[in-house]
Amino acid sequence: MKKYSYSCLGNIYQTEEFNLNSNLKPLFIFSLPRSGSTLLQRILASHDQIATVAEPWILLPYLYTLKQKGVYAEYGHNIMTKAIQDFCTNLPNQQDDYLTEVHDFIIKLYAKAAPKNTTYFLDKTPRYHLIVEEIINLFPEAKFIFLWRNPLAIIASMIESFGRSKGKWNLYGWKIDLFVGLTNLLTAHEKFSTQIYSLRYENLVSQPDIELSKLFSYLDLEINPELFSNFNQVQLKGKMGDPLRETQYQSLRCDSLEKWKQTLSNPIRKLWCRNYLNWIGKEKLLMMGYDLQNLLEEVDTVPTNLDMIASDLLRMSYGMAYSVLEIQSFKHKIKSFPCWYQMFANT
Repeated sequence: MKKYSYSCLGNIYQTEEFNLNSNLKPLFIFSLPRSGSTLLQRILASHDQIATVAEPWILLPYLYTLKQKGVYAEYGHNIMTKAIQDFCTNLPNQQDDYLTEVHDFIIKLYAKAAPKNTTYFLDKTPRYHLIVEEIINLFPEAKFIFLWRNPLAIIASMIESFGRSKGKWNLYGWKIDLFVGLTNLLTAHEKFSTQIYSLRYENLVSQPDIELSKLFSYLDLEINPELFSNFNQVQLKGKMGDPLRETQYQSLRCDSLEKWKQTLSNPIRKLWCRNYLNWIGKEKLLMMGYDLQNLLEEVDTVPTNLDMIASDLLRMSYGMAYSVLEIQSFKHKIKSFPCWYQMFANT
């Protein structure tokens, strides 16, 4: 292979020219966080024609270069997007040329992260729900899996899974997923229904042979029976993603389907869940494969206790301030105060 050198920030690197897999196709899992996407990723990654890493997140910054809202930055993101759009007017095919180069750049990165002769590179990044339509339009050659899960199970898993607040009310940190993300996924699911594959987590764990057979048919890949036992041996490269991924997904079990009831048992949480289910609405829940009335009845049948009520009320109040005042940004400003000349208005 031909070797060449290049300089980056004063450092000299020597590398080899890659013979990239020009036939590699992207494969995406679109879902809300805590929907079982890591389990599905590990199952798919056990197939020798599917390469993946934990969670790339690579497309978010590049596609947000054309989105004026959603980024606060020292350089002035809103002005930058206007400048890029202005630059695109000078290209032969305007914005299409820009997106073509983004497409080719990402495909090359996927190819470098994948073994030779694999068919797919699987990119599983839950926050891609923010750019789901842009991704589908950007990669016409790709395959897209929409993974749904009982919203009540998602809520409970969010409360139980991350950070120092495990078991405590923390949904204010997931509002963008539960509301904006879900809306985006449902809109894209309806708009691109002929191009995608839709799968429920509950079906995946209760009848994996049937569901995976249909899924691999969509991917035009032969299914290997050993896949059902080998997926728990898959080691996902990278630090991002589910912190429990190496210990939680050792087998396909149905015992997780009712686990949410242990978390959503006090009256405040049950009320929040009822309101959330009604916000989603009957038609959208049906699109996901769930029945509104059945879910509401399940909430009502959960035995009520008074655990965590005081904590929930306090943390809900904090959550309102967290959302309105953007406390994380405020903390950053406070830390920068000793060097006042380094404090900027991010736009």
